[in-house]
Amino acid sequence: MEHELYRELIIGHYTSPCNFGRLKEPTHQHHIDNPVCGDALDVELRVQDDVVTDLAFSGEGCAISMAAASLLTEEVKGQSLDAIRAWEEADMFALLEVPITYTRRKCALLCYTALQQVIEEQ
Repeated sequence: MEHELYRELIIGHYTSPCNFGRLKEPTHQHHIDNPVCGDALDVELRVQDDVVTDLAFSGEGCAISMAAASLLTEEVKGQSLDAIRAWEEADMFALLEVPITYTRRKCALLCYTALQQVIEEQ
């Protein structure tokens, strides 16, 4: 039964992702690809006074990468850049609430990696 709940979380965020789309006038943006599987994401943020006031993602990918992006964008909206910098891969895996196999790690971390890269570029 617990496995079904996890599956529902991933499928729910995959079929109806939060923050999917484009922002008007983003202050930061970053494109990232996973050449191993073909997943690709664009992450856009609006940052004011070192706080992410809005963010969105767009692109294509597997259920894990899209669900991870949806969950992560919901979680970090309203956080400071320093708080986001403090995130670790383990935090991302905990957010997904499902065991991630070695071969799916890059999928699960695609948006996390893009987010870390975009805030370091400023």
